[in-house]
Amino acid sequence: MQVYDNKVFYRKLLQISLPIAFQSLMLALVAAADALMLGQVAQVEMTAVSLATQVQFVQNMFIASITAAGSILGAQYWGKQDKETLRKIFTIILRTVGAVSLLFFAACEFAPQGLMRIFAHDPALIEIGSAYLRIAGWSYLITGISQCYLTMMKVTEHVTPCAWISSGAVVLNILLNSVFIFGLLGAPRMEARGAALATTMARVIELGLCLGIAGKGRYIQPAWKDFFRRDRELSRDFTRQCIPLMGGSLFWGVGFTSYTAIMGHLGADAAAANSVAAVVRDLICCVCNGVASAAGIMVGNELGAGNLERGRAYGIKLKNLSYGIGFSSTALVLAITPLIVHLVILSDEAQRYLTGMMVIMAFYMIGRCVNTVTINGVLDGGGDTLFDMYSLAVCMWGIAIPLALLGAFVFHWPVLLVYACTCLDEVGKIPWVMYRFRKYRWVKNLTK
Repeated sequence: MQVYDNKVFYRKLLQISLPIAFQSLMLALVAAADALMLGQVAQVEMTAVSLATQVQFVQNMFIASITAAGSILGAQYWGKQDKETLRKIFTIILRTVGAVSLLFFAACEFAPQGLMRIFAHDPALIEIGSAYLRIAGWSYLITGISQCYLTMMKVTEHVTPCAWISSGAVVLNILLNSVFIFGLLGAPRMEARGAALATTMARVIELGLCLGIAGKGRYIQPAWKDFFRRDRELSRDFTRQCIPLMGGSLFWGVGFTSYTAIMGHLGADAAAANSVAAVVRDLICCVCNGVASAAGIMVGNELGAGNLERGRAYGIKLKNLSYGIGFSSTALVLAITPLIVHLVILSDEAQRYLTGMMVIMAFYMIGRCVNTVTINGVLDGGGDTLFDMYSLAVCMWGIAIPLALLGAFVFHWPVLLVYACTCLDEVGKIPWVMYRFRKYRWVKNLTK
């Protein structure tokens, strides 16, 4: 028996996923613009900035897990229309994200060279990356606050203004990139430091837009009076969701950073090719990111409202759609490989590496799309957040990273074989993900 209307399902999916996918695309375009513009300056500038931004990538793992926990609870309480609890959830994520952002800001300002040495040993890369981090660190201080506001806008069905805020900040970031990297309109030519300044200015404006738009009466506001108070029961529910998400995010984020560090230590050509491949991967993943976010909200809304059968049916439908997205992404990566290889200025060796990496990544995309929608969308929407953490512990940290380390530093395998090792985890865990999905532990109401 059909427990939902297909037209209603697809209309809601498109209304939520398209703005989020567009927002994800615009965010990925900043990294693409940095790579393309700095690639026109020098390969070393592009590579240094790509490595330096891994610091923000790790910070984003903390922020993403905190806001995701807020989104899981928020979507269910929004389905229940409990706005007072939503305000308290908003306050909790603001307080937690603020503390994390302050720590990363301090690290970038006072120990940038130490951070860069994690990812590279080339003195030129360390020097350029350190200069970038000292400026970009200011953006790391405020970006988390913006993400809290944008998260609450998404779960309360204000997805479109949320997407416009992020997209506007991205467009501004790209324009400012061109001005400060190349020294246009009378500005000084700052190259890598110009990319950092552009990012910081764009993040300041993004926060201003969040505060201006979300300050209106129809939007959920933080419960400022409770900022330094602790609601024990709600904090316990938040922590129960956040800790597994944090563990999963750190396993995934530090794992991906480890991949970048491993490739960075295989030489400048390998690092440059990997940097470009990572930008392409993030651009192609925008659709599955949008659908995953929509899946978490749609499933969470139904479960929070007590419609468990409909929430279960939504989850099954979304899981099936993820396979179509994955195979389409594979075809797209293969189709654009010749264009990408000749679009950036790379050495002949780096171009050869990039071609091989794109082919390997094409098949990786199947696992990435299926797992993102199923785990980070459907399972998380029902509060089944623990699975992501231990699947990453086994597949990434138990298999992919050890193989890549051994291949790079012990057996001295070819660069492309080491890169293939870094892509094993997503494809290899699909059967395990499907087994977990079919247990339906995620079909539960988290509200009280």
